[in-house]
Amino acid sequence: MSFISYLINGISLGSVYAIIALGYTMVYGIAKMLNFAHGDIIMVGGYAAFISMNSLGVNPILAVILSVVICTILGLVIERVAYRPLRNASSPLAVLITAIGVSYLLQNLALLMFGADTKSFTSVVTVVLAGGKLTISGETIVTVLACMIIMIGLTLFINKTKAGQAMLAVSEDRGAAQLMGINVNGTIALTFAIGSALAAI
Repeated sequence: MSFISYLINGISLGSVYAIIALGYTMVYGIAKMLNFAHGDIIMVGGYAAFISMNSLGVNPILAVILSVVICTILGLVIERVAYRPLRNASSPLAVLITAIGVSYLLQNLALLMFGADTKSFTSVVTVVLAGGKLTISGETIVTVLACMIIMIGLTLFINKTKAGQAMLAVSEDRGAAQLMGINVNGTIALTFAIGSALAAI
């Protein structure tokens, strides 16, 4: 039973990494930049959910939704304030250094506000199987299901919607996409919003 438990936990952890990777690759594939602040947006989403549940007593589902909203807004603000002015910079290092700076800013703000102590979520639901020999947390099940739903939804969004097709066009050739009437800035901002929402989840 321990092997099955390790396998399920491994699949759950892999699902988390897959969702993180989706956010990274979307931004890199379309905006052609490494968003080093992506991990810190994940941290902000975690703290938003943690405070909502533990301090404010918000329902876990509502806490996740609130976290998604906060991270989406944060992603849009970072894109608009830090990255957009440097989109046509002569050196790609300018964007890279700015991304590292935004990352450090979010990290140190979190340290000032919440401290460096470890904080942990309490499990909402626990599933016990095989006469108590196998215990699976509800979060593990939700993580795997959420990953599959997000991947299917994102694939359909990219391939079936105009916004998704615009993302593909901007990723392929930004100049040609702009000549075809695609709002490049709006498309990149939407990419940051989706990537930040995935970070929150």
